[in-house]
Amino acid sequence: MTDSTTGDDSLENTGHADPDTESESDLGSEVAVDPGVEIDEDIAEDDLLGGLKIDSTADIEVPDRLVDQVIGQDEARDIIIKAAEQRRHVMMIGSPGTGKSMLAKAMSQLLPQETLQDVLLYHNPDDENEPKVRTVPAGKGEQIVAAHREEANKENRWKTILMWVIIAAILIYTILSGSSILLGIFAAAVIWFIFRTLKQGSDAQVPNLLVNNAEQRVAPFEDATGAHAGALLGDVRHDPFQSGGMGTPSHERVEPGSIHQSHTGVLFVDEINTLDVRTQQKLMTAIQEGEFSITGQSERSSGAMVQTEPVPCNFVMIAAGNMDAMENMHPALRSRIKGYGYEVYMDDTIESTPEMRRKYVRFIAQEVERDGRLPHFTRDAVEELILEAKRRAGRKKHLTLHFRDLGGLIRVAGDIARAEDREFTTREDVLQAKERSRSIEQQLADDYIERRKDYELEVTDEGVEGRVNGLAVMGEDSGIMLPVMAEIAP
Repeated sequence: MTDSTTGDDSLENTGHADPDTESESDLGSEVAVDPGVEIDEDIAEDDLLGGLKIDSTADIEVPDRLVDQVIGQDEARDIIIKAAEQRRHVMMIGSPGTGKSMLAKAMSQLLPQETLQDVLLYHNPDDENEPKVRTVPAGKGEQIVAAHREEANKENRWKTILMWVIIAAILIYTILSGSSILLGIFAAAVIWFIFRTLKQGSDAQVPNLLVNNAEQRVAPFEDATGAHAGALLGDVRHDPFQSGGMGTPSHERVEPGSIHQSHTGVLFVDEINTLDVRTQQKLMTAIQEGEFSITGQSERSSGAMVQTEPVPCNFVMIAAGNMDAMENMHPALRSRIKGYGYEVYMDDTIESTPEMRRKYVRFIAQEVERDGRLPHFTRDAVEELILEAKRRAGRKKHLTLHFRDLGGLIRVAGDIARAEDREFTTREDVLQAKERSRSIEQQLADDYIERRKDYELEVTDEGVEGRVNGLAVMGEDSGIMLPVMAEIAP
């Protein structure tokens, strides 16, 4: 097997950062706007748009790099920068929709440039159930496979011609000599079987291109969220024809896992606590060794007999999850991440400063551009969305960082405007979207409140001086006024 950098030490001593690698000060520090757009600092503190003088989000320039589109989460962003420079593992814990996957993708663009590799599997003549592994520079794998396949096809063509010549000679001899026709057919079948076996031997010499990075220009990024053991660690397909010369060579049935495809790149695993303990242990081994053999994951499959030589998997892992992820995570795996990386908690809210409100305007522009089908938002619509971000924060002078939910509201508002064939999305569209984008729980709560209003509370006892009402809140933003009653028994 070709030597490759493995082990935890490689995470500490891997290359130097590319001179073009973004510095911390480059990462979305200021909102980018068109040259004609100004910022009025005199009103920035009180203005919902932070002093931006724009008519719509069409005036906002969206950064090309994903890392520049990260908004909020300054501490997590700084850690991602450091982890990318030093190739450290990271575990991010926080609520859904706070930007964990976006930061993980951004990290793959920040990793120091390394030589990408293709991984080839070859037939092992000594043990067909232990395919050999070879690594070559990216792009060479396709050339090697094409050369071997052309050679095998050329060899098979001559074998096919020779086979039919021999079979024809046997049949002609059988007919002319008056021998048994059945004997001639049997001899022809034996010849056909022999040549078919020889043909399979030629095909077995064609390697299997396990990992192909020919089109890859940056460090690989693999999202293994919810992946089963075979998809994460690799697997070997079951072969129903294991005898009689009809079987598929073992090296052709091997499938790479996400850990192998993310070699020299980033492996992102969200909700890591959903992985079973056995898979977490194997993942820890792959992190520690920097290489991992592929074998069949099902004990009932013929692939369980196949185990390749160790395949390179020197990746940087970003694990993510909610607060309960730490409870069900294997202690040794968490210790491995913490010992060779960082742990970071994702913020739910951020202080509502003029700069942050300007970044929120850019976030809306980013969502419009990313979707590609939404009309841009007017200034009034943007102000309403920022007010909604303040309300969802649930904290004074703060903005929510649950961008996924807010992005859903943006898309619903844009869909409403597009359905009306309007050029821009207006404030009225946003208000209407707030009603349409309510969750099932909120809709049920509203339905219950409407039913509750049909009943009126009658107080028949005498001596009532007054009544205290309270707000009964159900869900996030649904509630009803109910009286607070107290009775004293004599």
